[in-house]
Amino acid sequence: MAVIKSKNPSNLGQIDINSFEPRDLAKYFNNLYEVPIEVSSNIDSAIIAYFENITDNKESARALASAVIYTSIKQGISPMSTLAEFQKLPPGELSAYTALFLNFERVGTSYLGLTNSPKINKYIQRAILP
Repeated sequence: MAVIKSKNPSNLGQIDINSFEPRDLAKYFNNLYEVPIEVSSNIDSAIIAYFENITDNKESARALASAVIYTSIKQGISPMSTLAEFQKLPPGELSAYTALFLNFERVGTSYLGLTNSPKINKYIQRAILP
């Protein structure tokens, strides 16, 4: 049995490459062949305008708006109700809430805005000088 081990600590476990199936890729590329989501231009413009006001950048506002619209629709939530919830937040909490909201549609190994500190083995820990 061939097992790939990472030299760097990470949040990924060992992978048995003999048991890997090509259909397992579907969980990572599940959005590749989906029909694009369409919303009215009014909804799109409202969400873009909101993020443009926050970021002062048209390109980043478009990227954020499309991600929020996509995630809202995939979660079965109206994009306008998502926008209303965003507008209720104080500006300092918007980044964390947006990252949390966008993580609903992401695979666990690609979460936004999270830092993963791997657990250090206690025997290695005691050998490291303070």
